[in-house]
Amino acid sequence: MFLLLDDPTGRRRVVELQGAALTIGRRASCDVALPDDDEVSRLHAQLVRMGADWVVCDEGLSHNGTFVNGERVSGRRRLAVGDVLQVGGTLLSVCASEPATTSPATRRREAEPVALTPAQRRVLAVLSRPLRESPYAVPATNREIAAELVLSVDTVKGTLSALFERFGLGDLPQNAKRAALAARALELLTEA
Repeated sequence: MFLLLDDPTGRRRVVELQGAALTIGRRASCDVALPDDDEVSRLHAQLVRMGADWVVCDEGLSHNGTFVNGERVSGRRRLAVGDVLQVGGTLLSVCASEPATTSPATRRREAEPVALTPAQRRVLAVLSRPLRESPYAVPATNREIAAELVLSVDTVKGTLSALFERFGLGDLPQNAKRAALAARALELLTEA
């Protein structure tokens, strides 16, 4: 397993989950050092291997909290492939295979910009708006998106399903898709 890390400065890096434990924080001595994120505590959280699983631990270490798929972690929480951790303004996606094992076609698809219709852009903008206002918020619900855009909930669901596939998120667990799509939407909409 590894973490795909998108920090607030726009840098993307890979952190392999190995050993017994990894620390996350703003200090340079942390295993996952995030010195450019002012919302991250000096020692924010810890990733611990428990048997074959990895667990994120935030037992009061951080001031702003640690979130998994938009839910605040209180104590320990087991991580699964597809989960999205948020510490401060930094998103860390839990991935299964080694990054070097991605196929050339996958790498090419990731490098190509995603073409979106104006309707899809509007749905993404409403979905990700709560995250722009507060990094600790959860993405907008289908009902909230439908109400703001004057659409049916079924139309929103269909649009989101198409966007999950377009962004290559179709294989993620259901609870991780919205958070991952909202994070990608933030990147995409700030670039445009």
